[in-house]
Amino acid sequence: MITIYGIKNCDTMKKAFNWLDEQHIDYHFHNYKTDGLNAEQLQTLLDLLGWQTLLNTKGTTWRKLDEASRNSVVDETTAKAVMLENTSIIKRPILVHGQNAIAGFSAERYQQFFEN
Repeated sequence: MITIYGIKNCDTMKKAFNWLDEQHIDYHFHNYKTDGLNAEQLQTLLDLLGWQTLLNTKGTTWRKLDEASRNSVVDETTAKAVMLENTSIIKRPILVHGQNAIAGFSAERYQQFFEN
């Protein structure tokens, strides 16, 4: 089963949902806001993609963090703590299929992801 992680009202998520629907690909949507994200789930994503890929330092959630919090993120442990506290700071969408995952959305990258 394919799982897509994110939040419902994100424009990039909507693009990913549309692409998956157009390709007739079944998926389960895991909404950070309503379903939550526990440490074990986040660790699985970290193991698949790495903390540098998951941490969205270009979004508004990152910019709203105080400087001390931003400066404290120096490794997986500190990044994980920030991500658990602020799930909207996690890059989205994240698409997981078995032991393969991809972060962000690009129709070309999604096509390649499903061809492999």
